[in-house]
Amino acid sequence: MATELAGLIQADLAALTNEASRLAVMPAMDAGQLVQGNNNGNASFTQSMKDALASVDNEQRVAGEKMAAVDSGKSDDLVGAMLSSQQASLSFQMLMQVRNKVMGAVDELLKLPV
Repeated sequence: MATELAGLIQADLAALTNEASRLAVMPAMDAGQLVQGNNNGNASFTQSMKDALASVDNEQRVAGEKMAAVDSGKSDDLVGAMLSSQQASLSFQMLMQVRNKVMGAVDELLKLPV
């Protein structure tokens, strides 16, 4: 039990470290928009998840548009399109990992004796 808990804590710490690294390279304007959208810094978990989902959706849409432009010959920025596609893919994978962690936490809460 203690080993499982330590493993979960280490996984959460690694996920937080990765997210912090991603935020460190985020443009200052995007970070400012995130703070403004958080109701003076007191955002709910629901709103945070909605924002993350919208962000991932937007990245997927932009990547699709870039790939379509390259496919149709309107753009020759293949590297940019591929990078955008990989970024969207990684964002989606991160969102799925967060969802899996939340579902795991809910399952653990449901197993607790009342």
